[in-house]
Amino acid sequence: MPKTVFEVDLSKAPEEAAIKTHNRWHPDIPMVETFKTGEVLRVECYDWTGGQVGNNESANDIRDVDLTRVHYLSGPFAFEGAEPGDLLVVDILDIGAKDDSRWGFNALFAKENGGGFLTEHYPEAVKSCWDFEGIYARSRHVPGVRYPGLIHPGLIGCLPDHKLLAEANRREAALIATDPDRVPPLACPPDPSTALMGQMSGSTAEAAAKEAWRTVPPREHGGNCDIKNLSRGSKVYFPVYVKGGGLSMGDIHFSQGDGEITFCGAIEMAGWIDIKVDVIKDGMSKYGVTNPIFRPSPIDPHFDDYLIFEGISVDEHTGEQYYLDAHVAYRRACLNAIEYLKKFGYSGEQAYMILGTAPVEGRIAGIVDIPNACATLAIPTAIFDFDIRPNADGPKRSVPEVSVARTS
Repeated sequence: MPKTVFEVDLSKAPEEAAIKTHNRWHPDIPMVETFKTGEVLRVECYDWTGGQVGNNESANDIRDVDLTRVHYLSGPFAFEGAEPGDLLVVDILDIGAKDDSRWGFNALFAKENGGGFLTEHYPEAVKSCWDFEGIYARSRHVPGVRYPGLIHPGLIGCLPDHKLLAEANRREAALIATDPDRVPPLACPPDPSTALMGQMSGSTAEAAAKEAWRTVPPREHGGNCDIKNLSRGSKVYFPVYVKGGGLSMGDIHFSQGDGEITFCGAIEMAGWIDIKVDVIKDGMSKYGVTNPIFRPSPIDPHFDDYLIFEGISVDEHTGEQYYLDAHVAYRRACLNAIEYLKKFGYSGEQAYMILGTAPVEGRIAGIVDIPNACATLAIPTAIFDFDIRPNADGPKRSVPEVSVARTS
């Protein structure tokens, strides 16, 4: 049994824990503990909201989630010999749900509270809850589908140094300044009001919180990349910016589609991760690494039949032609898939949630043929309890009339 180096008690709020989580990135956050390379360690993690969401029939908790408090991360951990410029080699040996929390949730956030990839089409807060049946997940709110989990940490990375911290704050502030009143906002600037700075406290923590990164976006150090293939057996090479590395993780997903398009876009859960760490000295310059690189899990769900939807870079509302815009093209592919699935009885919200939680494959098919980028979304046909493939008889309603959880 691996040594558990970070425990979470789901009966208490993270703020009440003896060993504090952190929900910001800052180079001065103290290390929880220092380990030798090669040790096998178990890290327990809260769900990304720190228990703000319940397994129930109301989406009031989604409507009211305080997104300035997320994500709740376990760490940071230091490793002997890791120095700035090295690569921290992290083997994800195993990963799973906590025994006292074998369920997860997916949600669409309200547009004014973060929204999602398709927030202009689905601006209201709704939720679905998912039960784990061994390696599979099913939902009472989204009937007719079952998928095997490709469990992974949505968020994992190392602490930045002061130079990178300042540079990212500069460029993100400049972006916000181009449209400061946009809803949802263009970026998430520092917010000290709800910052948890790990084992840092007092005036030192208050000062650091004023410049600490929010954890919402990925950056050069890793972070919230939401890569579904970082499951058991994966190996990740992280740039090291501070002595010891400062590795932290959280935001565990049971299953997710490429893009995590619903924002609360996977089946979110509390769980644990077993890791082993090594160091490649001077690895950043040896291999020209700016952002992390990884080797995917060898244990993927096996599907051999997909229905693939195309999208091009033409705005669905105005018909405006965009130039090789992969974001617009992928949005159109997702919308095309949603309209198709609605023919079998799903609501648009349920179909949207399937694309966010199922192991769908997103691809840039063409990015050179002016003016249209082409993106594709591949849905495994075997995840459905019925046949979704086109035929001469046309689609038949195949799912019962149940609803996602809504606000009251």
